[in-house]
Amino acid sequence: MTGHIPKAEIHCHIEGAASTALVRSQAEKYGVDVDHIIDGARFKWVDFSSFLGAYDIAAALFRTEEDYALLSQTYLESIAAEGAIYSEVFISPDHARIAGLSPEAYVNGLGEGIRRANSSHGIEGRLIVTCVRHFDAEAAIDVARFAAARPHPTITGFGMGGDERIGSHADFVRAFDIARDAGLGITTHAGELAGPESVRDALEHVRPSRIGHGVRSIEDPALVEHLANEGIVLEVCPGSNVSLSVFKGFDDHPLTALRDAGVKVTLNSDDPPYFGTSLGAEYAIAQDAFGLSDEELRETTRTALEAAFVDEETRAGLLAKL
Repeated sequence: MTGHIPKAEIHCHIEGAASTALVRSQAEKYGVDVDHIIDGARFKWVDFSSFLGAYDIAAALFRTEEDYALLSQTYLESIAAEGAIYSEVFISPDHARIAGLSPEAYVNGLGEGIRRANSSHGIEGRLIVTCVRHFDAEAAIDVARFAAARPHPTITGFGMGGDERIGSHADFVRAFDIARDAGLGITTHAGELAGPESVRDALEHVRPSRIGHGVRSIEDPALVEHLANEGIVLEVCPGSNVSLSVFKGFDDHPLTALRDAGVKVTLNSDDPPYFGTSLGAEYAIAQDAFGLSDEELRETTRTALEAAFVDEETRAGLLAKL
């Protein structure tokens, strides 16, 4: 059991963190039928396309500033109950626009939910604004400018999601430069659905301090050595990786091999109810499937906090909780 271990995660998509119970509640509020995408505590999907379809239907049920406040509050309080002391979530202004909400109202709502969770459970939360890789580069620049303007104090990072098999990070250099120049932390998805070449592409063009997933770096020993030498942190999501068949099972997952090679790894839930997981479950997987000790789990939390996009005073306070 890992309930006594302080936990932190730095890779979770906020719309993908909405529990099925919360989604059902929102569906009743707006008169939408969601039986076809929900099975108990999990969402129904069979492949990546149907996963995205269920995700979009659920995400579209958050339409107001208060809806988003409820979403972030509910999620942060749920992981605080599992021992989490810190969480960074990926947010997408594009979802706000689709819902008919301004990006400013979107982040204000999410920030209010973070404030409430901090007040009720003591958990700290921050927002990472993301652009979408399979949209055009100009759209990414607009998102980067929005993030760089710091419309809410909880916005501390910038990243990119979407289908990493499309295009190159070279197309998004300007967006990442805008975010970096504004002092935002930089991360990006790579090395999940695509191989180690995707990670090399990210490192060459946008110079992130962290890589979202990055697990397929294991296919390139020279890249693994580079990640270890440079201290690049991987935001690893074992439950997600296995659910999406990136690896057949935890026996095939490279978390332990990456750790043994000196790569800095963290534990994260990605889109937890879609993959039947949670932050607490990921720590349990690390102990039960990968054999990490309590002390190694605490060090994993320490790695996440040291890599977090947060001010040094807050970081020191969080590290003291270990």
